[in-house]
Amino acid sequence: MDWIRDLDALHALYGTPKTPAVAKVTPQLTPAYAAFIHGSRFCILTTVGPEGTDGSPRGDEGPVATALDAQTLAIPDWKGNERIDSLRNIVRDGRVSLIFLIAGSTTAVRVNGTARLTDDAALRARFARGETLPRTVIVIRIAEVYSQCARALQRSALWTSGDQSSGLPSAGQMLQDATDGHISGADYDAERATRAHLGWW
Repeated sequence: MDWIRDLDALHALYGTPKTPAVAKVTPQLTPAYAAFIHGSRFCILTTVGPEGTDGSPRGDEGPVATALDAQTLAIPDWKGNERIDSLRNIVRDGRVSLIFLIAGSTTAVRVNGTARLTDDAALRARFARGETLPRTVIVIRIAEVYSQCARALQRSALWTSGDQSSGLPSAGQMLQDATDGHISGADYDAERATRAHLGWW
């Protein structure tokens, strides 16, 4: 295998970005970027820490992130599996990236910035679901925000190729394989069917 080992070799294989690809980057939310993020119920949060990188899906019934101002986003941390990989990374190394998606749209919006974690009572209360509050809120200071090239979503036909989940292994089957059969995949799937969808706040 011939590896590319320096930037000169890399740049020789690619062209120069066209003006829109560079001009679309802003250091804060524009009205259009803010509207897109407000309409997104799902994003991928990427963090980095001493053990490596982590990519975490984040989703909500309404906006997955709330703009506190033009340079600040807030994401409540709801009930999960208690691994808190992303949160540990944020406490130790605040660098984050996010990709916001909206079903049916071939536009994605990327945010790069730095994050901090808070259990501030007033901020948590902004995200209350009845009596339930998030345990913490991720607060992201935006360094840059821009729309992502649409080609990946177009090529994959992510929203237009129908349900592609038929025949895929279940989460239980994956867990059973990962534990060499020590955990029953069927039992896990049966429990997960109710646990994953009830009381998730």
